[in-house]
Amino acid sequence: MTLSFSTRRRALVAGVLAASLFAAPLAAFAEDSATPRPGLISVSGEGVAAAAPDMALVSLTVLREAETAREALDANNEAMKAVLAAMKQEGIAERDLQTGAFSIQPRWVYPQNQTGTEQPRITGYTVANTLSVRIRDLSRLGAILDSSVSLGVNQGGDVIFTNDDQDTVRETARLDAIAKAKAKAEAMVEALGVSLGRISQVSENSYAPPPMPMMRAEMAMAAPKADSSVPMAAGENEYRVTVSVTWEIVQ
Repeated sequence: MTLSFSTRRRALVAGVLAASLFAAPLAAFAEDSATPRPGLISVSGEGVAAAAPDMALVSLTVLREAETAREALDANNEAMKAVLAAMKQEGIAERDLQTGAFSIQPRWVYPQNQTGTEQPRITGYTVANTLSVRIRDLSRLGAILDSSVSLGVNQGGDVIFTNDDQDTVRETARLDAIAKAKAKAEAMVEALGVSLGRISQVSENSYAPPPMPMMRAEMAMAAPKADSSVPMAAGENEYRVTVSVTWEIVQ
């Protein structure tokens, strides 16, 4: 069979292209094999930054019991309305008030005998309503806790100290971690008689302090003294950031 001139030309061009495409990876492989890869050094540094808390998260629960669920709910609603009104009078914004939990539970009495003739029975109902409050003025924290008890809060009392702007504190810890990692790497290459090259990899692992309950109390129903105020110690929150950096080694 005789191929036309145009067919032979197309076949020739296709062959040249295939050869060039096949030769390119081989050339790159040969170049990579001939050039040794630089050594690497990987170090990590931990940065720490502490900040005094500027905000408190408080959990306040109103618990009421009655013979019927309706009576327990009505009593609870009246007490919680008073607590909410007091929080607003203290300057707490709407966005800083949130219902954290709500429950209606029967009170069961179980028979003491084991004969099985007497069945468990309901003797009343318990209604619990928990309010989560974000307090941005820590100087008012003790007074707010006192007033909440006098208004009907009789359970809870969890106080968690935190920071509104955690990113700024974490950035300080991050810069500290980078400086420590770099200083460690420079000390190592100096001892080895080499120097640092390009950075090939960077990773970070940040750690914020978990919310730490500073107090928890079963609050009494009796109102506190007029001049009383719950003493609070805010302390400091510590933030940690670990940075891992990999450098090429210049020999």
